Amino acid sequence: MTWITIRTTGTRWEAELMQQILTAQDIPARVVNQGIAPHFGCSTPAALQVRLQDQWTALFLLSPVEDHSAEASEY
Repeated sequence: MTWITIRTTGTRWEAELMQQILTAQDIPARVVNQGIAPHFGCSTPAALQVRLQDQWTALFLLSPVEDHSAEASEY
């Protein structure tokens, strides 16, 4: 199975939150640490990985929501 990195974060908890969002939609995901913490109490940088066939669905689910209400009020 091929896994690809779709996001990197400065803290592990951010990657775990995105992993929970994807898991709720039945998309397998994993979090990979990208180094060691500089000192006790700091989080490590992490990467969020998904299977290759789930790449675009995962990116869509994690993309920001566009706000069209401002555009609609101009017309």
